Amino acid sequence: MAEKEPEDIVLAREDEDDYDLLTYGEAGARITEEVAAERSRLEEWDARLEAGEDVAQDRAKSAHRLELLRDAARRNARQPITDQNFEKFFGYPGSAKRNT
Repeated sequence: MAEKEPEDIVLAREDEDDYDLLTYGEAGARITEEVAAERSRLEEWDARLEAGEDVAQDRAKSAHRLELLRDAARRNARQPITDQNFEKFFGYPGSAKRNT
């Protein structure tokens, strides 16, 4: 079974997030919403193109924005802290603390 791309994973806002701060979770939720909205806009541009309207430039801008949002989703995808990447992330050796 193929793994989903980060932009295809719908992220929900966590109840304990502090919405005064732009956390990874909140950023991910916002990016998810924007990806969905841009996909919808792109479908609208495609329909207008098929109807013969001259909206190719607008469609191209929308497609470019969608690619940028997908890149942002991949960058924002949560990477779990493991014993192997703990030192690289924090700059000192140790064991990753996990919620178990």
